Amino acid sequence: MTKSTEFKMKRRSFLAGSAAMIGAPAFAQTYNSEETTEIERDVTETVRRNISSFRRLDWRPYFSNLKGGAILVDIDSRALHYWADGEETYRLYPSSVPLTEDLTRRGRTQVIRKVEGPSWRPTPSMLERNPDWPEYIGPGPDNPLGTHALYLGWTYYRIHGTHDTRKIGRRSSNGCIGLFNQHISELFGMAKVGTQVLLI
Repeated sequence: MTKSTEFKMKRRSFLAGSAAMIGAPAFAQTYNSEETTEIERDVTETVRRNISSFRRLDWRPYFSNLKGGAILVDIDSRALHYWADGEETYRLYPSSVPLTEDLTRRGRTQVIRKVEGPSWRPTPSMLERNPDWPEYIGPGPDNPLGTHALYLGWTYYRIHGTHDTRKIGRRSSNGCIGLFNQHISELFGMAKVGTQVLLI
């Protein structure tokens, strides 16, 4: 391989990678057929993106029905799937997921509350590990929950937005599932209190 060919290949790889990063918010796909929670880790730490298995899934292996809608979070592929009741709407969003397995909770729960402009308080264990963290952050651009939050039946667990878009597609949270603000806003409008949720 000549130096010229090698340079062209490296340049092509760089450009392709850059385009993928710029287009990250466009990962959401649409298919139509007729106050205490986690704060995400500093993303300056080394984390690895994984979008290789970001793919459309069918709801049937995971839910017996779509009554009230259904949310599936695939931790390994870092993707959140939403199906509306009646199957007329399907969404697929890239997400941030817990940093480690011991911070990860899997299983069935449901949306118990919806909050636009959520406030945030670190959990007692977070304050123990990070005593310099603030005890409260109100709604706004500094809030780690972004613009909207879906509170789950498990204490301290949320599906929420983030103002730091670098975190999406990464293992970067202390337990919660994060979405781009425009995606959580859309999901917030579709999901209901009682929507079933499964994390796998």
